[in-house]
Amino acid sequence: MPPSIRLGSLLQALSGAVGWVCLVVVNCFGAAESPSVAGLEFFERRIRPILVDHCYKCHSSAGKLKGGLNLETRDGLLRGGDTGPALEPGRPDQSRLIEAVRYKNQDLQMPPKSPLSGEQIQDLEKWVAMGAPDPRTPVAQAPSNKRAIDLMEGRKFWAFQPMAHPVSPAVVRKDWVQSPVDAFILAKLEEKHLAPAPPADRWALIRRATFDLTGLPPTPEEIEVFLEDASPGAFARVVDRLLASPHYGERWGRHWLDVARYADSNGLDENVAFGNAWRYRDYVINAFYHNKSYDQFVTEQLAGDLLPATEILAVQHERLTALGFLTIGPKVLAEPDKVKLEMDLIDEQIDTLGRTFLATTLGCARCHDHKFDPIPTDDYYALAAIFKSTHTMDDLKTPATWHEPEIARPEDRQAQEAFQQRLVAQRLGLTNRMAEANRVVLLSLKTNILPASPEKFYPTNTVAELETFRAALKKAEGEAPEMPTTMGVKDRAQLLKELPVHLRGSHLTLGHPVSRGVPQVMTDAQARPAFNEQQSGRLELARWLVNPEHPLTSRVLVNRIWHWHFGQGIVPSTDNFGLLGNRPSHPELLDWLARRFVAGGWDIKAMHRLLMLSSAYQMAAISEAALPTADPENRLLHSFPMRRLDAEEIRDALLAVSADLDRSLGGKTIPLKNREYVFDHTSKDATTYDLPRRSVYLPIIRNHLYDLFQQFDFPDPAVPNGSRNVTVVAPQALLMMNSKLVQQTADHWATRILTDTHATDSQHLDQAYLQAYGRPPHLREKQRAEVFLNSFASTLSGLDPTSARHAAWTTFCQSLLAANEFIYLH
Repeated sequence: MPPSIRLGSLLQALSGAVGWVCLVVVNCFGAAESPSVAGLEFFERRIRPILVDHCYKCHSSAGKLKGGLNLETRDGLLRGGDTGPALEPGRPDQSRLIEAVRYKNQDLQMPPKSPLSGEQIQDLEKWVAMGAPDPRTPVAQAPSNKRAIDLMEGRKFWAFQPMAHPVSPAVVRKDWVQSPVDAFILAKLEEKHLAPAPPADRWALIRRATFDLTGLPPTPEEIEVFLEDASPGAFARVVDRLLASPHYGERWGRHWLDVARYADSNGLDENVAFGNAWRYRDYVINAFYHNKSYDQFVTEQLAGDLLPATEILAVQHERLTALGFLTIGPKVLAEPDKVKLEMDLIDEQIDTLGRTFLATTLGCARCHDHKFDPIPTDDYYALAAIFKSTHTMDDLKTPATWHEPEIARPEDRQAQEAFQQRLVAQRLGLTNRMAEANRVVLLSLKTNILPASPEKFYPTNTVAELETFRAALKKAEGEAPEMPTTMGVKDRAQLLKELPVHLRGSHLTLGHPVSRGVPQVMTDAQARPAFNEQQSGRLELARWLVNPEHPLTSRVLVNRIWHWHFGQGIVPSTDNFGLLGNRPSHPELLDWLARRFVAGGWDIKAMHRLLMLSSAYQMAAISEAALPTADPENRLLHSFPMRRLDAEEIRDALLAVSADLDRSLGGKTIPLKNREYVFDHTSKDATTYDLPRRSVYLPIIRNHLYDLFQQFDFPDPAVPNGSRNVTVVAPQALLMMNSKLVQQTADHWATRILTDTHATDSQHLDQAYLQAYGRPPHLREKQRAEVFLNSFASTLSGLDPTSARHAAWTTFCQSLLAANEFIYLH
């Protein structure tokens, strides 16, 4: 019987193993959503410039309005012109706009004189597939009505105001307050006459904490120790143990890699391997594990090469490696316009900087003043002047090559020197042997003049011997040790003090010059950095960011930490604190946490302890059906939000329960040479993912992610993302029922369970539930499971009793893996 059929029968038989079907059906009939913040940002950054530069001349009220088509508004696009609607949201292949820009229909090609670039076409396709989010009003505004940015007014917006100095509010239920955090949460709940949920049981709490901090399930032994510790500090000791684990660095380093848009390949037009990106990945993991202060972490990633010199070689290399943050973004390496290539790269760096550290969409100000936030174009080019003085690319010839500083250790140089000595010895040996052969030739010919081709006179054995020498030498030359390098940047020899504004984002149309600087709305005249004329300005930029009074840096980071613990940030739009983003549910708490974070030395592990030892974190989760009408989205945190595991956690948990997980740390895992082609439009990506290492070490290939990652909402590694989507779709259930990984895990897990031949089935079931769900089975679950195991094994008449028992256990184990409880935290 096929495993999927056996599993289907079992899922019907076991009511305790709740399947996915109901969730999938409900989500399939969800209503269409309004345009997302990310969608509108994508339009502003990628689509509006295309329309303005290539379409408005012929299709706008200020232009000729050819074919009756007005592309100035969303209504104009949907209404279309003489031939009908220009696009169908969500259906790029059925949209005339996409058909026109693809240039495949000889009768419909736009723009008419020359096609758009491949990247621009891809952006349009992606935009239409997203539903064509478009903030433009039905009536296009005339240029004379352009919104003027008022910086004084902009500073009144909550995100740009100085952090307050809030004090813990008074509450009625003082006994619930274990941490200052609780007072802020409880005060909001009491305002709405809501009560916090009761505490979570210990089974759920240790599973929640272990996954949160390490991304792995707790072992039965760890659960037992916690359950037997009745002292007041039991959970605090669990938290401290988990924070001291190297696996903490892997879990929380992966969170940061989402924000840093980490990948092992370039993507876009030339999908070549970032063969040394893994060094940045390991830098991030180690930084979290060793609790590097966040201000130092930020500074190293922006200006590690400009920090005061140190004689400690490992520190030098660490700082250079941190600069991978500025280099690992996607690049159009075959862009024919080299100045545009460089400015696009700078744009990607500025956009990443803004989203990552400031939760601000700075990239939207490249072509025009920001449409929503108080960020004028001048501010964009003030930052661009800093990065224009930064050397990121060594060569712009197609395909362009990025900069990689050398990080060789003394032992690396010794190995290279030893290799060179061996090579010299081999070459000398070949030379000497040829000289001896030539001497024999001269003697045999009784002459002092060597023939033009003396090899013709060599004996057969001499020819063979020389061929062996040459083959060995050629092989040795191909094995030359490469000096280790890392992706990074450095300052240019020619530094800029200012950069002209590029009108409409084009380097071909320059405006007035702008001096190096930072966004004005985030600072005042006294706090603006004074730039060193001998450097690019990256160090001053970094130090401005980590100024204790900066209105955004600490707020953004503590909000990210809150989101990664509670599933939703105090500001839900973790990457956008601007006008299009969400407002904080607990603004006083956000400021209190931000000030506490800075005052505590930017200590991330201290922030974990503060949050996790609160009553808020230790509440029980309740079902969505039980959410009160006064707080239907749980914004006030009246209960702990149930969380689905991330893609990496699901895979790692599978390997952990079957004891197949290789827990070794760090190192290169992408099986490609640096700059080697990974994948293009004429070849197949040969990357494999059967490595039993933790998922953080699997290759991240842009344009072609690992299937399991794609199914479980791994973020686009081309853009910063601090808040992953969480979907529930049918293919996820099918993957957990039928994938080779899950079936292999079930088989190996069954073998692991049955290895203890002295245990009864009842004891095996206790272990299986502990390993999978972090709890023992309920009585009804155990009874049903025992009935199934016995009855299923008896149906396999063609197998011997041992094999039949193993097959029954394998199917049962697979049912535990396919149930919701395996991939959800309560």
